[in-house]
Amino acid sequence: MPHARARKDRMTQSGLDLDARYGRTGASSRRGLWVGVAVASVALVLGLLWLVFVAFSGDNTQLQSTDIGHEIVDENTVTVDWGVTAPANAEVSCALQALNADHGVVGWKIVELPASSDRVRQFSETLTTTEPAVNGLIYRCWLS
Repeated sequence: MPHARARKDRMTQSGLDLDARYGRTGASSRRGLWVGVAVASVALVLGLLWLVFVAFSGDNTQLQSTDIGHEIVDENTVTVDWGVTAPANAEVSCALQALNADHGVVGWKIVELPASSDRVRQFSETLTTTEPAVNGLIYRCWLS
């Protein structure tokens, strides 16, 4: 057994020598831990600031459009009902579309909505289609 103990002491000594040689000391590992915590904290704060900016910036909520419904009038006509929430006194344009059973566009119309003091409004528009449609919906709206 004395031989095993001497060997273990030598390995411990040489391990300490290697740690000192390559800068792996208790102080450097603590410093690395603090640097890691600091970097993670900064990343967390920046992420939270970005989320707050995106959530509360008014740009993404200025204009919203919502499909309300549609009615297939006949094989060449669809009526689309939709709502728009926009800034007061802003002119808005909306693109409406009618789709067939294969999701192909068979009717398309751009509607220009006049400015209004009302922020929330509802509209109905009739589209002529090139073949029977299965639905009619709003494609997109934008400020004119």
